[in-house]
Amino acid sequence: MEPVRLAILDMNNKTPNLSMGRIKELVEMFAGAFEYEVFDVRAKAEVPGMDFDVYISSGGPGSPHDGDGHWDALFYDWMQNVWEWNLTDDVPRKHVFFICHSFQMACKHFGIGTVNERQKPSFGIFPVFKTEEGMFEPCFDGLLNPFYVADFRSWQVVQPDMRRIDELGAQILALEKIRPHVPLERAIMAVRFSPEIIGTQFHPEADAVGMLHHFQDPERRAKIIADHSEEKYLDMIEHLHDPDKISLTQRIVLPIFLSRALRAVRAGRKAPQWV
Repeated sequence: MEPVRLAILDMNNKTPNLSMGRIKELVEMFAGAFEYEVFDVRAKAEVPGMDFDVYISSGGPGSPHDGDGHWDALFYDWMQNVWEWNLTDDVPRKHVFFICHSFQMACKHFGIGTVNERQKPSFGIFPVFKTEEGMFEPCFDGLLNPFYVADFRSWQVVQPDMRRIDELGAQILALEKIRPHVPLERAIMAVRFSPEIIGTQFHPEADAVGMLHHFQDPERRAKIIADHSEEKYLDMIEHLHDPDKISLTQRIVLPIFLSRALRAVRAGRKAPQWV
């Protein structure tokens, strides 16, 4: 059977990271069902065309408001093109997953809410809570409530515009952990933008083994403790050893998205072609 074409949009701007390798590994788990290509959006202003069936847009460093007027314009144009394509009758739908930085930019583009800087960066493994709609989200099937995620960000999406969300037919799927001692609004952690498009503030591709190896490097360990405290570091390491935390999230969220997209694309290909 012909492979389904998948584009991975690399938003890391040449910053060394674990994410891109994990995304590729999850795609490759489908044993050749996908044929993928990587696009370096921020460093080379590369964006995919509409000749792909599935797209995964990664996280990345920095502010979601910053761009050079070129790569960001191309990225928003691509996003809008996919949205409008999916509104067209009698065409195979395009399936998209936005992660972290890409999620923030998508929320900004579609007017989901306010994208602003956190008072303090979030760094570690944290619980997130499903909303009522999130309880029925297929990509969360098998996750507890709350479930645990890798959350590394200085920016957030808050103050949801419910009128705009209803207009789009979107759904807020998850919110960040409850902080009773902090009088601040809980950030949005996942959105179903449309039946084909979903995004998460957290990193569903994060794997515990890779993160343990990465963060136990002596220099990284010392920097994390200096920046975030030894207590937070040890708490993160403890969570990484728990198979019911981010290991479970990694096994469920993106794999379900990919398997559902794969089935949908193949079903579309089997549909009769009217001339």
